[in-house]
Amino acid sequence: MVNTTYQVQGMTCGHCVSAVSAEVSAIAGVRDVQVDLATGRVTVGSDQPLDVESVRAAVDEAGYDLVDG
Repeated sequence: MVNTTYQVQGMTCGHCVSAVSAEVSAIAGVRDVQVDLATGRVTVGSDQPLDVESVRAAVDEAGYDLVDG
């Protein structure tokens, strides 16, 4: 499994965590999503490396912003 960590901006509560987790989990090949609300880090476990634009679209759909870098 490949683990990749992304930085997400704008999450402030448990609902935010649930929304981001649900959208990112829907990406094909994703096996696990861990969200650290305090730091804004989202760690995604997947079968293979994910296309960052797929992750960006999922985070955007949840109403938040993926931080570049």
